[in-house]
Amino acid sequence: MLEHLKTVDPEIYDSILKETGRQHDKLELIASENFVSEAVLEAMGTPLTNKYAEGYPKKRYYGGCEYVDIAEQLAIDRAKQLFGADHANVQPHSGSQANMASYMALIEPGSKIMGMDLSQGGHLTHGSPVNFSGRLFEVQSYGVNRETHQIEADEFRKQVEEFKPAMVILGASAYPRAIDFKTLGEIIHSVGAKAVADIAHIAGMVAVGLHSDPVPHMDIVTTTTHKTLRGPRGGLILCKEEYSKAVNKNIFPGSQGGPLMHVIAAKAVAFHEALQPEFKVYQQQILDNAKAMEETFSQRDIRMISGGTDNHLILLDVGHNGLTGKASEKSLDLASITVNKNMIPFDEKSPFVTSGIRIGAPALTSRGLKQDDMKKVANWIADIIESKLDESVIESVAQQVKEFVVDFPLYTRWREQS
Repeated sequence: MLEHLKTVDPEIYDSILKETGRQHDKLELIASENFVSEAVLEAMGTPLTNKYAEGYPKKRYYGGCEYVDIAEQLAIDRAKQLFGADHANVQPHSGSQANMASYMALIEPGSKIMGMDLSQGGHLTHGSPVNFSGRLFEVQSYGVNRETHQIEADEFRKQVEEFKPAMVILGASAYPRAIDFKTLGEIIHSVGAKAVADIAHIAGMVAVGLHSDPVPHMDIVTTTTHKTLRGPRGGLILCKEEYSKAVNKNIFPGSQGGPLMHVIAAKAVAFHEALQPEFKVYQQQILDNAKAMEETFSQRDIRMISGGTDNHLILLDVGHNGLTGKASEKSLDLASITVNKNMIPFDEKSPFVTSGIRIGAPALTSRGLKQDDMKKVANWIADIIESKLDESVIESVAQQVKEFVVDFPLYTRWREQS
């Protein structure tokens, strides 16, 4: 494996092996990351990367697409089956591009939109002024209740009725609670607005019925394929049949050229894996693991935004312990625990410093950790936070992690190359 790369470009070869080693040697707790299966890895590294296939199956602008058509159609059919959707577009290179095409399929530039405030758990593409969504549309953000740190339907309704947007985006990148798509969707549609759900973080749980389902209640649903879905990095759009032509047109030729056929094949593999019965067991384990960490943090008096979690992620308020997210992220990394600094609702610190850190269970669940293992990891995090990032505690945890990860090997045949 990788023998040609080792010969042609030893520097890239070395960086790949080092990154593979880092993924094995450290405990990956970034909520938006996961470890794909060997089958998904193999699909991405195939000659399908050579093929241009602008257009859609059986309607291409290039010849020689008969076999990549098979791969894309499998991905489309499996995505529709997995989510119970009328239509699926599997071509978006990312979740952000899926969102852009979806917005353009529903409304015109300059229209009023609402999305969750980035500082309170939303995403850049939900209306941030530095993003296309904030530049192309007139935006008013909604957020969470100051006391509960959760979306409150009555507050949401009041904002929607006052602003009268053309479109509202539901979904988040750092919101640890379940989203009631039915109730919020009814509120959105009551003012004549279009409803979009970005389920990038919770798609795996939605697919197996362990989170409320947005598909029946939204006009368009978008997601990434690489978080809880455990597929390759990319995007996906699901919609009602009435929007299918507009969605397809706004991906190609609207915002993309040739699709990445090797990635689409890998998406098809991931959807196939997600359609198997054991995928629901896996998603339940993610939820159980997140709850185990919640229980531990609660016992250790480590403050969690909204008091806990209903999904795969937990947002810790380290400012409560006199720390910053930036310093906590760095110290935990020295202990071989990888998290990301994150703003918390009503944070007074900048996005580059923050008062919080975001923690997610999917990647470690993919490695085989169960509840007791996750409690051990949560206790290590609590030890470091409670010690105020004491160097001796960090060194002690780092040694324990080094011994711990041996029991959960990752990509062994890749690491054996070094």
